[in-house]
Amino acid sequence: MHETKFDAQGNCVRWTEADGSGPARVYVHGLGAASSVYHAHIAARPELAGRRSLFVDLPGHGISDRPADFGYTLENHADALAAVLDEAKVSGAEIVGHSMGGAVAIVLAHRRGALVSRLVLTEANLDPNPVPTAGSSGIATYGEEEFVTDGYARVLDKIGPTWAATMRLADPRALHRSATGLVRGTRPTMRKMLMDLSVERVFVQGALSGQLDGRDQLIASGVRVITVAEAGHNVMFDDPDAFVSAVAG
Repeated sequence: MHETKFDAQGNCVRWTEADGSGPARVYVHGLGAASSVYHAHIAARPELAGRRSLFVDLPGHGISDRPADFGYTLENHADALAAVLDEAKVSGAEIVGHSMGGAVAIVLAHRRGALVSRLVLTEANLDPNPVPTAGSSGIATYGEEEFVTDGYARVLDKIGPTWAATMRLADPRALHRSATGLVRGTRPTMRKMLMDLSVERVFVQGALSGQLDGRDQLIASGVRVITVAEAGHNVMFDDPDAFVSAVAG
């Protein structure tokens, strides 16, 4: 396990690695998740094996620290991810980001372009104020203290076992601030940042999640959009073969 500080108080973001050659692949999880759980089985596939792979847990999630005085905005998470790449001496990385992790990867590429050579985004959040059915929106309907004292337990009771298994590893306050930051979005929006980037960009959408908003505009800006039939939000679980194909390019 590796770690590096992400704030002035000495709190650390942590990650695990698999050795390999070529441009590093950096896997970034979604809200209330953990990178190795969602992506280790993908990185181990023969089509992807042999590449240096980093599985990063964002602040407040998984094995990383969870300070109570940290903002947990998308920009904060992107800065923490940049600290990982700087410490690991990684540049020109392929970032594989799921959901909120995809939004963080977009912000990273916008702010620190030299760190990123390719983005593979799985159902990444592109716009503020997502539909009420989104997980982040449900969490953000609570006030922070209400969520910490009562809402966190309610959410764990309502969500499915897959998400609950990793959400239990997330700090409630960090989870709420991450969700509200995701709902608030960025300026310019994550969608605008993504469309303006010049690196290779792949957007993976599960067909069961419905039509991707603004699909034609994304394609026109150079984003390769892949829709995976019979897959929902967690494409890497629902159809690993299709997901590996998208990552391998």
